[in-house]
Amino acid sequence: MGDFTHFNDQGRAKMVDVGEKAPTRRTAVAGARVYVNEETFGLIRNGGVKKGDVLTVAQIAGVMGAKRTPELIPMCHPVAVDGIDLRLALDEARRCVDIRAQVTCAGRTGVEMEALTAAATAALTVYDMCKAVQRDMVISDIRLLEKTGGVHGDFRREEDAGPERLGDRTIDG
Repeated sequence: MGDFTHFNDQGRAKMVDVGEKAPTRRTAVAGARVYVNEETFGLIRNGGVKKGDVLTVAQIAGVMGAKRTPELIPMCHPVAVDGIDLRLALDEARRCVDIRAQVTCAGRTGVEMEALTAAATAALTVYDMCKAVQRDMVISDIRLLEKTGGVHGDFRREEDAGPERLGDRTIDG
């Protein structure tokens, strides 16, 4: 078990001690997509979903999810998050809600899990708000898009356009 940082000498789970690490500036960006049918897409775009403004509510839910990450992920450290920028956009070509969550901090551990939790929570909220209209929506493509800071260095996933370049309706954080 020596190569695994989240196991003790007995092979049991442990939370890694990051106390000796120097705080550094860290960012993480995650994404998700919720694929919907034409009717649901139109209702979201035109504000016709009975539960309210889907994109705005999902944006708020994603921010709340990021802030609660250590309560949901067992070995995740509580992080003093400096900022959360959650953006949702309607992608007409894919017929989906495209979600992008950026989380920043100055800390001893990264904020990848906070960004992923924000994106996933926003996607789940889109599903919840639209499930009365459509039950076969697909939540997909939950992924880390980029991260900076820390000993493992920077990471950037190569993929096509993000929410800031998509659709005719975008909710910016």
